[in-house]
Amino acid sequence: MNKTLILLAALCAVSINAAGADKAPAGFTPLFNGRDLSGWWGAKTEDPRGYMALSAEAFARKREASLADIRAHWRVENGELVNDGRGLYLTTDKFYGDFELLLEYKALPLGDSGVYLRGCPQVQIWDSTNPKEQKNGAEKGSGALWNNKGEGRFPLVKADKPFGEWNTLRVRMVGERVWVWLNGQQTVAGAVLENYYDRKKPAAERQPVPERGPIQLQTHGSEIRWRGLFLKEL
Repeated sequence: MNKTLILLAALCAVSINAAGADKAPAGFTPLFNGRDLSGWWGAKTEDPRGYMALSAEAFARKREASLADIRAHWRVENGELVNDGRGLYLTTDKFYGDFELLLEYKALPLGDSGVYLRGCPQVQIWDSTNPKEQKNGAEKGSGALWNNKGEGRFPLVKADKPFGEWNTLRVRMVGERVWVWLNGQQTVAGAVLENYYDRKKPAAERQPVPERGPIQLQTHGSEIRWRGLFLKEL
């Protein structure tokens, strides 16, 4: 191999490593390139059916308007997504149906975060030692569908790692059902994700969660870091 080809090969290797693509498990695609916020915009807790029904032009305006807030509260540092505990939630440009999601997060005390599935709350991440959240069941741990009123609301086991350590999260969603593993322990076993946005409607008017929607990284209260975000469409 000549020197030019060697140099090109080295540059390609550096590029792939920066994007995290070389670490993606077979069949998974990175959601985060390791360098910047490309592929993401900002949304709050809002019914995804609303913005998914917008025209392409109206959605583009909404997306663009969110980016100033995202840049104010999100940054990339050492190949990690970092949020300061405020602002809109980082939201994928792409909408997903059935999927398997892998990620790692490192939270700090008093944090209250989560992962929205198809834009719907959420796989809960929080400080299980926060006395203010004990009334909400925080002592039971992270990794469950806290916004459910029934099955799946609390984790099957408490699997949180101590502050300062990375936690691994695996989420599988097929139809309305969700399976979750936190640090290798199953915390949700096929529970139906209830449609948070319809739960105040009469039972006859409620609809299931949308068939497609974005992944959102929700953040509240304190800094949280994310890395190793990979998704496989099923």
